[in-house]
Amino acid sequence: MDRIRLFGMLAAAAAATLTVSPVGAETDVKFALDWKFEGPSAPYFVAIDKGYYKAEGLNVTIDSGPGSVAGIARVAAGTYPIGFFDINSLVKFRDQNPDKKVQAVLMMYDKPAFAIGTTAKTGIAKPKDLEGRVLGAPAADGAFAQWKAFVKENGIDESKVKIENVGFPVREPMLAEGKVDAITGFSFSMYYNLLQKGLKPEDIKVMLMADHGLVLYGNAIMVNPDYAKANPQVVAGFVRATIKGVLDTFVTPWVKANGFGGVDMARLAKSIDQIALTYEFKNRPTAEDIFTSQYLPPAAERKL
Repeated sequence: MDRIRLFGMLAAAAAATLTVSPVGAETDVKFALDWKFEGPSAPYFVAIDKGYYKAEGLNVTIDSGPGSVAGIARVAAGTYPIGFFDINSLVKFRDQNPDKKVQAVLMMYDKPAFAIGTTAKTGIAKPKDLEGRVLGAPAADGAFAQWKAFVKENGIDESKVKIENVGFPVREPMLAEGKVDAITGFSFSMYYNLLQKGLKPEDIKVMLMADHGLVLYGNAIMVNPDYAKANPQVVAGFVRATIKGVLDTFVTPWVKANGFGGVDMARLAKSIDQIALTYEFKNRPTAEDIFTSQYLPPAAERKL
């Protein structure tokens, strides 16, 4: 749970810096989050608070978002030139809109937060334990979108799992009340929502899909292609400053070894194969369509 508790501390950091904005910056940049202001938003506010964006000549404003699908469409339309959304949703968006060449330029979630949440009293400890149980999953949930790939990778008999379509507001309450045996969602959101429902930390069990066969990446910084072409230095500056904010906030083993923000293109290609297990492509994009490293600084500048 150390990683999950870390997000709680980040949430406090984000809340503490919401009112900070750089003065005298040269270029205004509207940046869109995928969802509400939560712990993972902290690096952007750290970058504002410490003047990293300002040092790049940027006046960055940050808005909460409506979710990954609608959010990507906003970047494609140019309403926001830069945004933070799920790269797997981008793969589907590019398939459905091959003329709208939104691209990821900075990987933020090397290990995505897609997870199965449950409680200790259910006895669910591994994926196969979901057989014979009731899984509460909002139809629009990003984690539930990976369910079929998760089933395949773990040899789950899907016919033995009852899927109950639940709304986001009642997802954690239904688990806490025992009305469902497990739920899908983002690990940190589920964890803190369950704490608010009176569960003790030791009673909450979170099973990251990334620990059980899924090679998918998670959320990334994405840019409008026309904006990026016209303003490459702005995009590169935003990326540099964001990396500094991340390194001041947290790092992972991948970051220590490879530097923050890049991807393994072979892994990204395989992740598209896994997306194909739950989604039928018509204009299947390649890994190179989805992610570009051209705005990343050298690896040495992306490490502590």
